[in-house]
Amino acid sequence: MDGISDVAVGVKRGSDQLSTYKNTISGTDCMNDGASNGSDSKKLKVDAAPPSRVLHIRKVPSEVSDAELIALGLPFGKVTNILTLKGKNQAFLEMGTEEAAITMVNYYNSVPPSVRNMPIFIQYSNHKELKTDSSNQQTRAVLPAVSTVPSLSSDNQEAAGTSPVLRIVIDNLFYPVTLDVLQQIFSKFGTVMKIITFTKNNQFQALLQYSEPAHAQQAKQALDCQNIYNSCCTLHIDFSKLVNLNVKYNNDKSRDYTRPELPTGDGQHSLDSAVAAALRKDSSLLGALNPLSAAAVVAAGKVALAGQPGVLLVSNLNEEMVTPQSLFTFFGVYGDVQRVKILYNKKDSALVQMSDCNQAQLAMSHLNGQKMYGNVIRVTLSKHQTVALPRDGLDVQGLTKDYANSPLHRFKKPGSKNFQNIFPPSATLHLSNIPQNVTEDDLQLLFTNTGGTVKAFKFFQDHKMALIQMSTVEEAIQALIDLHNYSMGGNQHLRVSFSKSSI
Repeated sequence: MDGISDVAVGVKRGSDQLSTYKNTISGTDCMNDGASNGSDSKKLKVDAAPPSRVLHIRKVPSEVSDAELIALGLPFGKVTNILTLKGKNQAFLEMGTEEAAITMVNYYNSVPPSVRNMPIFIQYSNHKELKTDSSNQQTRAVLPAVSTVPSLSSDNQEAAGTSPVLRIVIDNLFYPVTLDVLQQIFSKFGTVMKIITFTKNNQFQALLQYSEPAHAQQAKQALDCQNIYNSCCTLHIDFSKLVNLNVKYNNDKSRDYTRPELPTGDGQHSLDSAVAAALRKDSSLLGALNPLSAAAVVAAGKVALAGQPGVLLVSNLNEEMVTPQSLFTFFGVYGDVQRVKILYNKKDSALVQMSDCNQAQLAMSHLNGQKMYGNVIRVTLSKHQTVALPRDGLDVQGLTKDYANSPLHRFKKPGSKNFQNIFPPSATLHLSNIPQNVTEDDLQLLFTNTGGTVKAFKFFQDHKMALIQMSTVEEAIQALIDLHNYSMGGNQHLRVSFSKSSI
């Protein structure tokens, strides 16, 4: 894992070292560029440069970090150098090969890039490399962590030839692991062609295809049983039986980086029948990581989450049934909800403000596509940075609620066990804080009254906790919304969460 968490350090060091180099860049790339003042009124008037592994990036937001710009290039290959011109809102990114630069430019020509929700422009530079002067030779190694790939030992050559596809299981999923996070981490070891993410057996998993089997072997050697973030999001990696992934849609669950023209699929499932069949044949992954092992934060993961708002837009809600309280309870499984606002003129949509962007991503990854009150809801990141509260007396329908000081937040206590028990919605619910005088029949009746069918029930040994299985995930969601914090008498309130276990 040496090097993965060093990206940010390398970037900072390289940025400092490059300060003396900025005046050596020719004005050719920057000529007549409206990005120097952030205006769109001026256009680049020089002829397009021929392909080069140095790329010229324009309209760069002044507050952007080098790491965020590097993240633009990582999916396409090694990034070997960077130079930012803050005063001109421009940057130069040097890729490891010209082929990687061409692939990157072609991709962003069809999928316009943005940083911090601002569009940027990428083109070839007239420079063939970012050179240094003789007094500052160290700038040639700005990003050793990104450009260094471990060698493949001869003993593993045969194994590397089995499949370019890795199967990745992620345990202890406290922070979200998006396609972009996986892409940035695994691109260090070779060109990532395709990724499919899915949930199976209540575990978040991914299939990731490299251009070469050797790259898959290198990634497995370096990343298996490592954490993406400190003490969580543990990677368990093995080779898949598949040798090629058939990706139908480019969306938040699957991506074919070689085919940017693919449709989004409007929420269709990313797994085709061949992939699903192969998953059933894949060997189970090896044992769990020792929880005491130390692992550094992966800088690429931080880049993917940096600068993103903590507000979610939830749409296709059942407007006859949904309330701010039901959204607070449902989304509160994945973070501390601060505010909820059902839109006055579009009551099938709502804004949900989480306490930070990590929790917003986590809620989005688990709840998008789930059924709530009979409707399949859509959850996306909102452009809003916060949910505004109405003026006194204006919200007569009670559509906006402030939960900042709610005693029901699950994650307000540092080190709480709740951090270790975050799972996708499932038909099995975990119950806790059960009074000693409450029987199995009492609880079964309580959960049946939510409109669902109880399929199985199991008390833990001390009878303070139990598992209860509803007939469907939708019924379990309904039961959680209705019964989390339900008063059991004697100042005791039932705690309900999704379980990874089955009865």
